[in-house]
Amino acid sequence: MNHYSCLISKLEKLLDKEDILLNESMKNHTYFKVGGKADILITPKTTEELIASIKICDDEKTLYYIIGNGSNLLVKDGGFRGVIIKLSKLDKITVDEDKIIALGGAKLKDMSGCALKHNLTGFEFACGIPGSVGGAVTMNAGAYDGEMVNVVTEAVVMDKDCNIITLKNEDLELGYRTSAVMKYNYIVLSVTIKLKKADPLKIKARIDELTYRREDKQPLEYPSAGSTFKRPEGHFAGKLIEDSGLKGTVLGGAAVSEKHSGFIINKKNATAKDILDLIELVQKTVSKNFNVDLHPEVRIIGED
Repeated sequence: MNHYSCLISKLEKLLDKEDILLNESMKNHTYFKVGGKADILITPKTTEELIASIKICDDEKTLYYIIGNGSNLLVKDGGFRGVIIKLSKLDKITVDEDKIIALGGAKLKDMSGCALKHNLTGFEFACGIPGSVGGAVTMNAGAYDGEMVNVVTEAVVMDKDCNIITLKNEDLELGYRTSAVMKYNYIVLSVTIKLKKADPLKIKARIDELTYRREDKQPLEYPSAGSTFKRPEGHFAGKLIEDSGLKGTVLGGAAVSEKHSGFIINKKNATAKDILDLIELVQKTVSKNFNVDLHPEVRIIGED
């Protein structure tokens, strides 16, 4: 850690002590519950702290990586050399009539709960998506016939030079699991969505229905990053995997879920390598059987 001494000293002047973690296991910060240690992990509480932290990393020529809640992230067993900047404490949510404004680290389920509390409909689809608002815009997250593109009016983002930009819906280029945020490597600072007033009992009933469907069909009892693969055009990843005879396949501590073949799960103390090896096995088998390439939806970082 000696080569980080100057960087750590600067961070200690900027952030509270509890917001700087050294040699931090990424198992504690990803839904997969796997991964090696990050040299440094910080959790800024304000946009100003975030910007200043990035500038410190740049000044010290130190690699950094931004994460939300780690719901769509796989960190390799060798960990991450540099600084992980986790946005989970940038989670303020406010309501302005039929609009909800959330900072990038806010959880989707909290935003959905806020919508229910204020009798606003249109965001029920997100009630069970585990990620952050910033991650949801980055991936144009969606479920049950709903997507972020349908509700987002604008997002405030920051580029690599710390310039702050406001992007309207059409400027965000929201498509299937893609966006201008991903394309240009922006950081999402805040998101505004526009909903409609509705009967809260009907909103709650829809949330209950989607929650039941998710619990019935998805292996929520195991650590995972949700759907492991993007949907290939004209196909469903889960069906291709199941039709390849891979449902329930175990490799080390990782497994293809018996409940939903589109999910690779941490069944029993898996390593990141177990999961990556199983991803590769699934890709090769599906390609051989159906001549269809599966691409991971989960983000993969770190060293072997």
